[in-house]
Amino acid sequence: DKRGGFYDNLPKPPPHVTDLWRASNSIVVVCASGLVAEVTDEVERLGYKVEDTSDAFLLTRGTMTDVMRLNLWLRTAQRVLWPLRSVRASNLDQLYETVYEIPWESILDVDGRFSVSSNVWDVMSVRDSRMPSLKAKDAIADRFRRARGSRPDSDNTFEGAAVFIYWRGDDLRICIDTSGAPLSRRGYRLQPGPAPMQEALSAGVVYASGWDGITPFVSPMCGSGTPAIEAALIARQRAPGVFRNHFAFMALKGFGDKDDASQTRRQVTRGMWIAQADGTAKAASAAAVPPPAHYKPSSTWTLLVAYARANEVSEGWPMIIANDINPDVIHDAEANAGMAGVRDMISFSVCDFAETPLPETPGVVFMNPEYGERLGDPVELEPLYVRIGQFIRERCLGWRAFILAGNRELSLKIGLKSSSLKQVYNGSIECRLIEFEAYEEEADEN
Repeated sequence: DKRGGFYDNLPKPPPHVTDLWRASNSIVVVCASGLVAEVTDEVERLGYKVEDTSDAFLLTRGTMTDVMRLNLWLRTAQRVLWPLRSVRASNLDQLYETVYEIPWESILDVDGRFSVSSNVWDVMSVRDSRMPSLKAKDAIADRFRRARGSRPDSDNTFEGAAVFIYWRGDDLRICIDTSGAPLSRRGYRLQPGPAPMQEALSAGVVYASGWDGITPFVSPMCGSGTPAIEAALIARQRAPGVFRNHFAFMALKGFGDKDDASQTRRQVTRGMWIAQADGTAKAASAAAVPPPAHYKPSSTWTLLVAYARANEVSEGWPMIIANDINPDVIHDAEANAGMAGVRDMISFSVCDFAETPLPETPGVVFMNPEYGERLGDPVELEPLYVRIGQFIRERCLGWRAFILAGNRELSLKIGLKSSSLKQVYNGSIECRLIEFEAYEEEADEN
């Protein structure tokens, strides 16, 4: 193998490549376009400094423990990436060489599995968007065969480790995708319903509304219930990552096994150890067996989750109301809320949105009406938007009303002056989160 002699003489890779669990590194948090402000706020509330941002990602710094915390707590992000290499490359052969040079035998288990996904554009030599991922898989497999004599399996299930390729023009970046499946896939939504809002977008809308988690949150036309459920999770301070059984970082070499995690969980459950926010533990008493000075990453994850669950808000919840005119839709929304553990926080009902019961104390009303894209016909939907305007004008005095509009012409039918506008994406659909405020004087004029 001509490559063998060449790669044997390569410089030693940096610690963030060969010593994942102890080294510090840049961390890239990826989000949907339009939500970077909300993700930035989340990252900063967790105590991290944001070093740079774009329209769909931000850059911070930390260790793999920090990566686990971000995966556990971020509501509006999609992925948390651990960069390995950044080079200039213009063709698939250069991609192969770059990936092959990374010591994957120090990162992945030979008897495990991995997937490769990529985000590629403006690379003139790539005509098939699938080829970069396939080429990278080949490079990883070939590297393993040379180093270990065998290779891990590869698939597209996100059930093992994950590699992410960012390639724009000649800017090539190879990362470990520590999330695997997008973070918006919480795991509680068993009944998605037609044209559902993603969980990350729903949480982003709640944050963007400025809802304080104390006053009422009302979601007419709630569909599968995701915005109301995300509002309840925020109010309960329940980490969104607690629902998932697998993150891709769990399949990295050195994470640890179930026995390590079980022993740690047993000590916490028995009240011998008290989990801390940083993934460590303190002895509950002088008589308790002291925690170790160093933890396997699987034990650190167990402690992070235990701390999150122990510090949830168990009382004093705000009023959250969700309704829909379709009884089957409400049934599904209730099931989803039950899976998220917040069924007791949300008042569901079957009614037309115009009959939504509104508490005396004003709060936030959020509506996601049909756009005429995936559901409904634009012309037929015009009367609906006229009625939405009437509902806000007549019923929502003093409230802050938000509409997620995927059709500008339809949104004009609401007939009210907007007080703020934010561009976001619901899947591939460009939308605007529009805020309307109805005041007494406005109502009198109409």
